[in-house]
Amino acid sequence: MASSSSWTAKQNKLFENALAIYDKDTPDLWQKLASAVGDKTVEEVKLHYENLVEDIKQIESGNVPLPPYRKIKKPRGSKGYNYMDNEQR
Repeated sequence: MASSSSWTAKQNKLFENALAIYDKDTPDLWQKLASAVGDKTVEEVKLHYENLVEDIKQIESGNVPLPPYRKIKKPRGSKGYNYMDNEQR
């Protein structure tokens, strides 16, 4: 995801969490998202969002392969598997 400035993993997580809290009808949405991230301007947040939407479109259209995931067995007594990507390892 290209942006005019680089985003740390922490900033991305803050951004994602804010997107889960606020919807498109939230008054002052862009200001609230920028405030949640902390070190980004409204314009940087808007661009980051636009790039995210474009990335999703590319993935859903099959133009970008999903990253490889590896199965991690959960502790004994748990059901199912935990999938973790390279960034989380």
